[in-house]
Amino acid sequence: MTVPATGRGTTTVAPRAVRRIAERAAGEALPEGGVVTRGSASVRGASARISLGVRLPYPVRADEAAGRVREHAQTRTASLTGLSVPHTDIRIDALSVLPASPARQPAEGEPPAADDPAREAEHPIGSVGKGGRMRAQRRVPAAVTAAVGAAGSALLLVDLVAVRLGSTPAAWRTWLVDWASTHGPADTPVRVGGVLAALIGLWLLGCALLPGLRRGLEMTVPAPRLRAALDRTAAARVVQDRTTAVPGVVRARVSTGRRRLRVLAEVGFGDPDQVEAEVVRVVGAALPELGLTRTPTPRVRIRVRARGELHGRPPSTEEPTASTAASTASASGSASDSGSAEWKEV
Repeated sequence: MTVPATGRGTTTVAPRAVRRIAERAAGEALPEGGVVTRGSASVRGASARISLGVRLPYPVRADEAAGRVREHAQTRTASLTGLSVPHTDIRIDALSVLPASPARQPAEGEPPAADDPAREAEHPIGSVGKGGRMRAQRRVPAAVTAAVGAAGSALLLVDLVAVRLGSTPAAWRTWLVDWASTHGPADTPVRVGGVLAALIGLWLLGCALLPGLRRGLEMTVPAPRLRAALDRTAAARVVQDRTTAVPGVVRARVSTGRRRLRVLAEVGFGDPDQVEAEVVRVVGAALPELGLTRTPTPRVRIRVRARGELHGRPPSTEEPTASTAASTASASGSASDSGSAEWKEV
């Protein structure tokens, strides 16, 4: 017995299923880096109409890419759903920049071309420029201000609603109105309250206007939308390690500011002029390695220990004799008594 086609039941494809199929089909035809941002579908009888939004990589021929996506999504959706798709809308919502591919390294002695992508990847547009200091989020002041304001507004609103409904005003509001009516600007409590309110207002204003994060030094990053900062202590330790590695330097102290970097190096042995020149060279070479947007100006100070001080002198291969030990001890005692030391500033 053969059942007529009209009596075998019906198959309905929901618009949500059509939308999901169309989005997946569009994703198959997108170029590398493209993304389907949104989609919609409507079904009427045996036909469907789909609309898709996509984000394409840059640079790309937008019209050709959109045509391929529309044709593939239309054909694929029709074959998987059994519906006719006479109309398909493709909307390009955005363009995204793909990360630069590894560039060819120039041969030895060959100058890089003017349009070499390696130069653009080394200094992309918008990454080296000064975009202002990084700003602190101020989560604690914002949370405290919001909590206090919300609590006060809630109390006042509840009391006003209660009064409108026929209840009596709250005791705290009655007391506050009576106290304000009997105290003027010349009273001490009013002045103290005004000063406190002014200080709190200045503090909140400073939190809103000042950037904060003074312990961080902004760094140069390879992406325009990426921000990075290096702590001052970390920068000082890097320069200090480089300075103490210089032959002749027995101790070094480094302090880092936003505009200046101060180095205090103590020379224990060797030619002070040569040690000084090497410290200046090492500090100057270490600063660019930190990757800071604004390199602080170095300020180097050299302290030369007295000749009689034994600490920090290079080890001697000769065995000390009695006369040498006596002369060394007397020289050390005279130097420690006089406390002489020579400071040089560069």
